[in-house]
Amino acid sequence: MSRRTSAMSSSASANSGGPPTGDGGQEKQKMLLSSETGHFSMIKALHLADLVTELNGFCGVMSVLSSMRYCLGDPNEYGAIWAALAFMPFGLFFDFMDGKIARWRGKSSLMGQELDSLADLISFGMAPAAAAFALGVRTPVDHLLLSFFVLCGLTRLARFNVTVAVLPKDKTGKSKYFEGTPIPTTLSISFLMTYWVSQGWIQEDLPLGLIAAGTSFEFHPVVLMFVLHGCMMVSKTIHIPKP
Repeated sequence: MSRRTSAMSSSASANSGGPPTGDGGQEKQKMLLSSETGHFSMIKALHLADLVTELNGFCGVMSVLSSMRYCLGDPNEYGAIWAALAFMPFGLFFDFMDGKIARWRGKSSLMGQELDSLADLISFGMAPAAAAFALGVRTPVDHLLLSFFVLCGLTRLARFNVTVAVLPKDKTGKSKYFEGTPIPTTLSISFLMTYWVSQGWIQEDLPLGLIAAGTSFEFHPVVLMFVLHGCMMVSKTIHIPKP
C-alpha cells in the first residue's frame, strides 16, 4: 500500500491525502536530485514525511536481521524472533504517520511514492517471509512459495504506482478503493506467527506439520497462507474501500 501515492493524481504530490500544493517544492527537489555537486544533495531533497517512510524501511530491515539472528542462535531462545515480529507493527505505524505528516506540512515529494512502496516491500513482504523461514518453514518448496508471496507483494506495489492515477476518485481526488488487498494486511500472518511463538509451535512443532516428508516435494501446509495472501494482493476483482 502506498498511502502517499493516492494524492498525486489530484495534487501532483506523492503525499497521501495531502492538499493540493504548488510545483515549487517539486521543482526544488528535482534540482537537488539532479545536482552533480554536493555529497548530501539527495538528503536535502528529502521531506520530513520521506524520513518517516525511511523509518518504516528501517523497521523492515531490523525485522529481517532479527530473524537471521534467531536462525544463528539457540532455537529455544525466543528474544530475536520476538524482536523480528515486533518490528513489523512499528513499520505499519510509520507507514501511517508519513501520510499524516505530509498532510500536516502540505509538502509534496517526488520520492515519496517510490520510498513508500520500497519500504512496504521490506516491512510487509520480506520481513514476514524471513520470520516464517526462521520459525521453520525451510524446505525447498517452502522457499519457492515464500518467494511467490514476496513477488506478489512486489507486483502489487508496482501496479498500484502505475494505476493510482486512473482508479476512480472521490470528490477530494482520493482513490475510492484499493485494487487487491494492501500489502500491510500481511501483518495478519505476522500476528498469527506471534501466537505460534507464544505457544511454542515452531520448528518441528509448526501447526499442520509437514506434508510429503522425506521427498523432494515436502512442504509445510502453513506456507499456503502466504500463497493465498499473495494471490489476494494481485487480484483485480478484490476492491477494498479506502477509509
